[in-house]
Parts: sequence; structure tokens; C-alpha cells
Amino acid sequence: MDNTNSSSTFSVSVLLLRILTLLFLLIALIIIAISEYTEITYFGTTKRKFDHVQAYRYMFSTIVVGFAYNLLQLAFSIFTMVSRKRALSGDGGYLFDFYGDKIMSYLLLSGSAAGFGFSAELLRVVPSNPFLEKANASAGLLLVGFIFNAIASIFTSFALPKKPN
Repeated sequence: MDNTNSSSTFSVSVLLLRILTLLFLLIALIIIAISEYTEITYFGTTKRKFDHVQAYRYMFSTIVVGFAYNLLQLAFSIFTMVSRKRALSGDGGYLFDFYGDKIMSYLLLSGSAAGFGFSAELLRVVPSNPFLEKANASAGLLLVGFIFNAIASIFTSFALPKKPN
């Protein structure tokens, strides 16, 4: 088996996973950022956005952090494919990829869970709320982004240097 061919396939696979993760995170970010609802009080009506709900702020934050991390990793992947050498050389680069992907996967999953949890509870009380349905869709897209990031973390675990115990 040709090592350069498998290395190229590995790089393309990781690059594709990074692009898909970024795409789903971007769509989730746009949906949650533009969603709004009208709050009716004794003093009138007020337009509210996701930042009025703590669970959605957390979800938004995890999307932004995940997007920034995957954008950085995408740049590293493109650099590696173009130059045929890694941006972060040595074992530290592989460890950064591995642990970064693991941490980011768990962060994205927790953001999705927070969004789903809040939406599910409120949709039981207020069925057919467009704001909650959009936030739920954003949490779903974040979950798909997590899945692609988790698969990328599996690929980066294969690249870890093999050291004897």
C-alpha cells in the first residue's frame, strides 16, 4: 500500500469533515442569531432574541467557539495539503489536533443538548412557537456539526504517533 496515497486520502477526509462541520455550524449560527420572538408585558410588546435565554446564549457561544476552532483546523488542513508538511510539526501538532477535537466535540454536544433541553421543555408548554422551533432546528444543526467533528476526532486519533509503553 502506498503511504502517500493513504496520507492524501486521510488529509482529504479530514478536510471534508472540517468543511462539513463549518457549514453546519454556520447555518446553526445564522438561524439562532436571526430568530426573535415578541414578549408581551403590561407595558407593551418587546422584540427579544436568543440572548434573552441563557440556554440559547450558551448554545450560541459553543457554536462560535466551535466555528473558530474548526476554521483554524481548516486552515491547518489546507496548509498541510498544499505544502505537504504539517503546520504544527512534531508530536505536539498531533496531540493538539486530537485533544482539541475531543474537547470541541464535547463542547458542541453540550451546546446542542442545552438548546434541545430548553426548547423541548418550553414546547410542551407553548406548542407551535416559531422562535422555539427555529432554536430547536439550530440545536439540531449543531448536533450534526458535532457528529462531523466527532468523526474528525476519530481520524485524528489514527494519526497519533505510536509509542511503545
